[in-house]
Amino acid sequence: MKNDCFINAAGKIIVSCVCSILICFAAESNPLARIGTQTNIINTQTVTDTSISNQKDIRELIASALHIQIKQDSAKMHGKGPFVAAFPMVGYALQSGYLGFVSVSTSFYTSNDRSRFSNVLVNAYYSEYHQFWTIANSNIFFDKLKLHLFGDWRYYKYPTNTFGIGSNSTFADELKIDFSYIRFYQILYREIADNVFTGIGYNLDYHWNIAENPSEGDVYDEIRQYQNGNRSVSSGFSANFLYDNRKNSINPTGGSLVSIQYRPNMTFLGSDKNWQSLVIDLRQYFQFPSDTRNVLALWNYDSMTLKGDPPYFDLPSTGWDDYNNVGRGYVPGRYTDRNLLYAESEYRMVLSRDGLFGCVAFCNAESIFQKLTFNIDRILPGGGFGVRLKINKYSNANLAVDYGFGVEGSRGFFFNLGEVF
Repeated sequence: MKNDCFINAAGKIIVSCVCSILICFAAESNPLARIGTQTNIINTQTVTDTSISNQKDIRELIASALHIQIKQDSAKMHGKGPFVAAFPMVGYALQSGYLGFVSVSTSFYTSNDRSRFSNVLVNAYYSEYHQFWTIANSNIFFDKLKLHLFGDWRYYKYPTNTFGIGSNSTFADELKIDFSYIRFYQILYREIADNVFTGIGYNLDYHWNIAENPSEGDVYDEIRQYQNGNRSVSSGFSANFLYDNRKNSINPTGGSLVSIQYRPNMTFLGSDKNWQSLVIDLRQYFQFPSDTRNVLALWNYDSMTLKGDPPYFDLPSTGWDDYNNVGRGYVPGRYTDRNLLYAESEYRMVLSRDGLFGCVAFCNAESIFQKLTFNIDRILPGGGFGVRLKINKYSNANLAVDYGFGVEGSRGFFFNLGEVF
């Protein structure tokens, strides 16, 4: 049975890659359907057009196989955009089974000197378990005004499973739940120094039509401990700090990111309860060895409840970060509690001289616990490996397919357009 599952999953990956390749190639004939042409940065020096021309991506590979000549448009390579790419894909995920989704990426520059790359990414999904969700993430820079606009908007209609509070839950604790969910996060940053931003935001998490399996049990009781009724609202302003000197957030080859958010949720803004949270996101990238294109990437993500009691569905949880990437190897929602500490390292290797193929190996560890103390609770390890296929050499964007595994037999495939972090 395990071998059959592996073969089925491998088949889904092949179908997913083929769909992406065909759409990427078809998009080349449409001037409004192209992946953004971001300049790749290595050792803080701009890669020349000559070095880019020595690289290959999927579009060129397919064109060569079909004996089709692609006309390079240097004006578009150096233009401000917008550059739009659409990718319909099929795949498989731990929490959703078979699924189909459409990813639309719009990339552009807002200044003539092309100093920072802005991006709006919209994904829409539908799964065999009748889950539907759509996510719109935006990072828009206005260099002349020294402003950075970050948005995370979502809608979910999402029957799924939850496993209760703490790090000692097992698959036997699984409880079927269903809910609808709207997330509206919008932050306006102001640049106060080179690559340093401070900002204020508004954050809304609204769950409704919450329904659990009516059977009694420990997990049901834990949900009722934090959840009152079939709806919940967390609403509050946030204070934000951001340092980001990466030139390419899709696939960083160097630089670092520091993001800190303090969020007090308040009843006068519509929140069910007054409670406070702190989220810290740290990332660092090194070329290693320095004379190669290989990258060592390090990530630390911490989500902590400082005061009060969040609703159950707003507690820190595996896979419910901004980009649903915390805890590769575990199903989203596998571990939930008031505080989460997470660390991951990934080594990214370029396998072919033309940059078309790559691979990664990663390992991670998380701890999820009740009280903020210096005593770390149970550590939950994860790890895995993946392959990379260059979607567009100008933006350095990859199709990422990873196989991750964790404790108690947790394992599965994970897909991303662009690197996980």
